[in-house]
Amino acid sequence: MLPPVKNDRIITRFPKCFSPNAALQTKDSFHPQVKALCQTQKSATVNCNIAKVIVVGDVAVGKTCLISRFCKGFFDKNYKATIGVDFEMERFEVLGVPFSVQLWDTAGQERFKCIASTYYRGAQAIIVVFDLSSVTSLTHARQWLEDAMKENDPSSVLLFLVGTKRDLSTADQLCQTEQEAIRLSEEIKAEYWAVSAKSGDGVRDFFFRVASLTFEAVVLSELESSGSKHVSDIVKLTDASEGAERLSKKKPNCCR
Repeated sequence: MLPPVKNDRIITRFPKCFSPNAALQTKDSFHPQVKALCQTQKSATVNCNIAKVIVVGDVAVGKTCLISRFCKGFFDKNYKATIGVDFEMERFEVLGVPFSVQLWDTAGQERFKCIASTYYRGAQAIIVVFDLSSVTSLTHARQWLEDAMKENDPSSVLLFLVGTKRDLSTADQLCQTEQEAIRLSEEIKAEYWAVSAKSGDGVRDFFFRVASLTFEAVVLSELESSGSKHVSDIVKLTDASEGAERLSKKKPNCCR
C-alpha cells in the first residue's frame, strides 16, 4: 500500500508559469472539465495515475542536482556523473486526486547516450536542461530534444526548457542567455524556466508546474479517448508505469 501524499506535495491551484512570453499555457486555472470531474469525485476512491518525465541535457548542467533538490531537499556540491539513467518517483495530490511523476534522470555523457535513449519512449513530458552560464549547453539543447522526440509522439508530449545555475550568472549574462533561451523555447514550443538547484530558487514551483500540466494533459487525453464522464474511470494506471517496478540492468551491445 502506498504511503499518504506529503502535505507539501498537494496541489489545489494551477501553478503560474515562469514567463508569459515562453509558456505552454498562460491561464490561471485548471481546465474547467478537469476541475469539475475532480470536484465531483474527491470523496471517491480513484486509482493512482503515473506520468513519465524524462530529463535530458549536456553533462554537468545540473540535471541530477535539480532532481535531488526537489525530491530530497538538498544540494550535493560533490559532482558525480550519472551512469546510464537514474530514477525518482514523486507522489502528488492534484485537485484531490493522487498522481505520481516518474523522473528519469538520463546521462549526459556521449558514451552513455545509447543506454539512456532506451528509456526515452513513452514520456508524457520532456525536460531539456542547460546551464545558464554556458551558451554551448543551450546550443546543444535542440539536439537533445530531437533525440528524445524520436521515441515519442510530438503531439502528446509537453516540453520544458530549463536553465540551471541561475545563482552563478551575472545580471547581464542572465539577461542575454534568457533572451536566447526564450527564442529557442518559442521555436521548439517549450515552456522556459530558470532555476537554481543550489539555492532552491524556482525548483519547487517548476516541478509543481510540470506535475499540474502533465496531470491535466493525461486526464483530458484519457477523457477524450474513452468518452468517460467520471474521473474515477479516466484516472488510472497508464503504460508509463511500466518500468517503475524495475530498471533494466541489461546494456545495449553498443555500450559494452
